This record gives sequence, structure tokens and C-alpha cells, in this order.
Amino acid sequence: MSASLKKFIQEIAGKKAPGPSTSFTVFHIFYALELLSQKPLGRNTLAKKLNVGDGAVRTIISRLRSAKLIEASKEGCSLTKKGLETWHQFEQVFPKRIEIPASELSRSEFNFAFLVKNSGNKVKPGIDQRDAAIIAGAKKAIIAVFKDSHLRIESVSDCIEKLYPKAAAQILKELAPEDNDVIIIAGADTALRAKRGAFAASWSLLGA
Repeated sequence: MSASLKKFIQEIAGKKAPGPSTSFTVFHIFYALELLSQKPLGRNTLAKKLNVGDGAVRTIISRLRSAKLIEASKEGCSLTKKGLETWHQFEQVFPKRIEIPASELSRSEFNFAFLVKNSGNKVKPGIDQRDAAIIAGAKKAIIAVFKDSHLRIESVSDCIEKLYPKAAAQILKELAPEDNDVIIIAGADTALRAKRGAFAASWSLLGA
């Protein structure tokens, strides 16, 4: 499912020739669906929350409508049945997405964590995920795998609870990982960049 979801969303976000290159990414498609799953939003509000200009938000809305994921009414844009089904696919692979306070593991001003289900076997050294987060605007990223009842970070420790007990306790409580789940924490100088970085690293695991 994750591979087909990834292909579908990338097709929506990808450049449609001819025309100028887009000023938004897969993250903006994901975030728009997340926001619209909560309540209908008007174009201006959506643009502000996504931090994109008027032209970009018009294109995002147009692409989502063409894909039959959203519909417009006087209340604003809202998800269609297909849009809700697509969002539920996201929630299956990224069931928990939360902003977390700074800790001894991630001291950035803003930190955002994603739980990625059943993807621990796809994390090698975690370099690809860290690179994806940095390219997306994060200053740092932590890639942890929950295995044998412990949080593990490659080349750091097979039991993060011993090294960073307070941070590990917070992560385990808030995200409640199961065996082979991945926890990605991205730190940045704004909340949106932290979330974008965590998403980019998590997205790199889909269909890998």
C-alpha cells in the first residue's frame, strides 16, 4: 500500500509540463490533506498554514481537485470520500505525528516526531533519512528503531533508554512504538521546517 500511495502523491505533486516548475513539494500535498481532514479551509487560510503563495495554493487545490481528493463549497475546501481514504492510508503508515519539546536527544528550538509503522528493516545507517530531513529544512534528524523492546540509534546505542532516559521515556510515552517501528525526530528553527524535515525523512522510507 505504501508504495502505491507514494507513487500517487508524487504524481500529484510532480511538475506538469508545460509550465513553470512548482514552488511546493510532496510535503505540501500531505499537509494539505492533513489540515483538510480536520475541517474545511478557505484558500487564504490554507496558503497561510502551508506557508505558500497564492499561485502555489491555487495549483495545489487544482491538483487535489483533479485527483478527486477535495471539493470546494462556500465553507471552503474539504476532503472527498477518496480524499478521506487517501488520508487514512497516510494515517496507517504515519499514525502519530507530534511536536515535542527539546530534550537531551534533540536540543533544537522546534522538534517534530513521526512514527513510521513497521519500517525498521528499511533503516540502514539512517544517513538517507537524515539527508532527506536536512534538504527539507531541518537542522538535524534522529532516526531511531524500536526493536526487542528498546529504542536503537545506529552508531549511538542499542538502548537509548540508558543513555538518554528522560528523552527516551518521553518518546515511548508519546509515540508508543511497536517492534520494527521507526521514530524520526527532526529539529529546526521553525515548527514548519521541523515538521517538513520529519516528513521528508519518513517519506523516504515508504516503498523503499
